[in-house]
Amino acid sequence: MKLLVVGAGEMGRWLADTVDADVAFTDADPAVAEAAAEPRSARAVPADTDETFDAVGLAVPMSVVDEAVATYAPLAETAIFDISGVMDRPLAAMAEHAPDRERASFHPLFAPPRVPGNIAVVTEAAGPTLAAIQEAMVEAGNTVFETTAAEHDAAMETIQAGAHTAVLAYALVAGDIREEFATPVSEQLESLAATVTEGSPEVYSEIQAAFDGADDIAAAAQEIADADSETFADLYEQAKRNVGADSRVSDE
Repeated sequence: MKLLVVGAGEMGRWLADTVDADVAFTDADPAVAEAAAEPRSARAVPADTDETFDAVGLAVPMSVVDEAVATYAPLAETAIFDISGVMDRPLAAMAEHAPDRERASFHPLFAPPRVPGNIAVVTEAAGPTLAAIQEAMVEAGNTVFETTAAEHDAAMETIQAGAHTAVLAYALVAGDIREEFATPVSEQLESLAATVTEGSPEVYSEIQAAFDGADDIAAAAQEIADADSETFADLYEQAKRNVGADSRVSDE
């Protein structure tokens, strides 16, 4: 299989390392494509290449994935897919620009340093090329599960935009507190904040721009801050139900 990976950053490199293919990288920055290709026995091609490939995989930021589909769909002989992290928009663009190709949107729910993990997928036009790519992901130890674009994008409002907002908000107000004051809860929040802030702010900014969710976290925090003891107890019980704490206790 000849695979063109569009976007030679961290996720594009993960894709190339996961799929057994003759890989070519392209990137808006040619030096990045060259740096990704050299240690992988792959090759770099210009961003304006007209070479065709069995499959085109788009590992580009969510803000430009629609444009990337339109640009690179003509180079896909059999299949086109993305791993951008949003699903509705790229799938719509693929249907428009590559209606006769195999089409799918994958979302690896992890950063490459934390592989393997869960990968959500919506397959709109199945075929052997995409099946082989998905099987390679599974063989690498990942769990690939089917969803819908609407379910996925709605979930991202909570598990990405909302979660990141909550963690970053804690980090912003944590201040310079002596280590001895740490509690089991604060230690976990500190660890989560360290994970969120170890990468690039651009990645998290893309998520906040693509998905609502931050406002819901802010509203929930305000509701807790304004609650009297009875309302707080109700909110506490609702939170317990939402995370399944009741069922965990009963199981024990």
